[in-house]
Amino acid sequence: MADTAPGTRQSRKHDGWNSSLRSLFSLVMVAMLIVVSATLVGLDYHRSRNAAIADAEANMRGFMGRLVDRLGVLSGDTTALVNLVSSVANSFLVPPPERMNDKVAVLREGITRSPHIDGVYVGYPNGAFFHVVDLKQIAWRMALDAPRGAAIAVRSMEKDASGTSLQRVLFLDKDGMQFSERQLPPTGFDPRTRPWYRAAVNGTAAVSTGPYESATTETPGMTISQAHRGNPKIVIGADVVLDTITDFLARERLTAGSVSFILDSVGRPIIHSDRVMMRRIMAAKDKDAPIVQAESDPLIQSIRLKPPAPGKADFVEVGDRTYLVMVTPLESALLLSGNRAVVAAPLDELMAEANQTLVQGLAISGSVVALAVLASLVLAHLITKGLNQLTASANRLQDLDFTTPIDVSSHVSEISTLGGAMNRARDAIFTFALYVPKELVRKGIESGQFSGRSAWRQEVTALFTDIYDFTTLSEKYPPEEVVAMLSEYFDIFSETVGEHEGTIIQFLGDSVFAMWNAPAPDEKHAEHACRCALAVEERLSAFNETQRKKGLPEFRTRFGIHTGTAVVGNVGAKERLQYTAMGDTVNVASRLEGMNKNYDTTIMASGAVVAQAGTAIRFRPLGSAQAKGRASALEIYEVLGAEPEEMAPVGTPPISPEEAEGGSREST
Repeated sequence: MADTAPGTRQSRKHDGWNSSLRSLFSLVMVAMLIVVSATLVGLDYHRSRNAAIADAEANMRGFMGRLVDRLGVLSGDTTALVNLVSSVANSFLVPPPERMNDKVAVLREGITRSPHIDGVYVGYPNGAFFHVVDLKQIAWRMALDAPRGAAIAVRSMEKDASGTSLQRVLFLDKDGMQFSERQLPPTGFDPRTRPWYRAAVNGTAAVSTGPYESATTETPGMTISQAHRGNPKIVIGADVVLDTITDFLARERLTAGSVSFILDSVGRPIIHSDRVMMRRIMAAKDKDAPIVQAESDPLIQSIRLKPPAPGKADFVEVGDRTYLVMVTPLESALLLSGNRAVVAAPLDELMAEANQTLVQGLAISGSVVALAVLASLVLAHLITKGLNQLTASANRLQDLDFTTPIDVSSHVSEISTLGGAMNRARDAIFTFALYVPKELVRKGIESGQFSGRSAWRQEVTALFTDIYDFTTLSEKYPPEEVVAMLSEYFDIFSETVGEHEGTIIQFLGDSVFAMWNAPAPDEKHAEHACRCALAVEERLSAFNETQRKKGLPEFRTRFGIHTGTAVVGNVGAKERLQYTAMGDTVNVASRLEGMNKNYDTTIMASGAVVAQAGTAIRFRPLGSAQAKGRASALEIYEVLGAEPEEMAPVGTPPISPEEAEGGSREST
């Protein structure tokens, strides 16, 4: 059978359903390829490519428009606040600490209404400085060591009557109430030396300075400043955090590899969407060498050498990659006025998205392709549905599961024929399985120990049972009743042995031969055998109660359990094998079962079982005894009960196997 089965399956593969299935799929696939190829060849790819590039250009213009609008909003809000303070707020005409409450009220309202503003400050011609800071920025909270609950910080640098410089910081909560004040040592900071002051002092309009790195928080920012209308030597400034712009550039990317940046009038990068590049730009700016950054980036260098026409997309070659680039002058906003915004996207990424869109369009517009795909899906469903059902049925047959019938309906005649054949095979295997222990076959297949006639030595735990005075009982009742009672009796054993990891090897008349640790390994084989015997005894009590109510005899069962080495394997003729175990271990288990009547016990185990089971099972020592056919004495025990499995102690068994066997251990 093992030699001919593969050949039979191979023959069916070529002569049966496989040939027909291949023909069906070939016909569908050829038709689909012809239709799809004809459709794709006739497609004007260049027109689609131009459409994709035009779409990218439109997206770039939209991005530039949003960037200009963003800068306009930032510039407008900030300029409006600075202009308001410089035109209306007369409280700023006097340096701190005069009219502090009025100053705080105006600037706090301004930064509250403009979340993009980092802080607003005023520089005085005598070197005094007044600064209101929004503490939402982590960098400011850390720099000022702001207390918990502080929402606004007010920095004041002033001079007392003696001309000594003083610096203090007031902390306000979210409602504007002061709850903390801190005196700080003078820092030597002089607002009159800062670029924002020098650019706006004595002027009449707002000016923009930066980008630069903040001296206190070391974060990049820009400033819009303006001289006070009442005193042009007093300058009001507001910081705009560049994170607002860099976040916008990074977020509004056309593709994963696209970048955007802002170049100054000579082509030096001052803002970049890549944060690493932005840090390098700011670091080089501090060294008065930002041009190094342009030369270190091949894309920026290529744009500087050959800038595209303003407002139009063009291709720029950078190494082995082509970019679509658009450059737009920034003229409408005060912030970054006179600079140029650049957006660049890799052409391969732009075309990848265009190709995907093209494929989706073809899928919608190609009616022939859609019909072909639909036909193939329907055909595949009809075929694979039946095949999947047959595969699931075959897997259940392998597991000896006969509870689910094989009901496969298919329009493919070969699948329907195969379903009928599998149903007949299921019936045949089901009938055959009634004579073969299913669990034995299943465990043998799982353990890989069913490979022809072979045997090996292995430690096992064997259990033998016998019904007391069964011969007399069977003579008193008709054979049909005896068989019915015995079948129900064996059902108890079959279920309980399986539940305790064991395998029934054989039913011998009214006796049961069960084994643990073969064919499937079981580290607790002795313990499981004892638990099984106790469980069977408990279930037999209910069985005998039912027997009494029916007026039928009770089955008094004796158990013998022994652990040792046995010869385990497949024994028999070539055409008829039996999986069994032989040797002294099996004989001793059988003898222990018979010795129960000498000690008026039900479950008897050897010392080897006690050594293996340990404290998980409760035993009562019965002393030593001479088993029939055995030269040495045997320590015997009665099995009394078992500890709950989750509470069973783990540790060294109370006695060794040698002690249990009276000082000598035999091997078969």
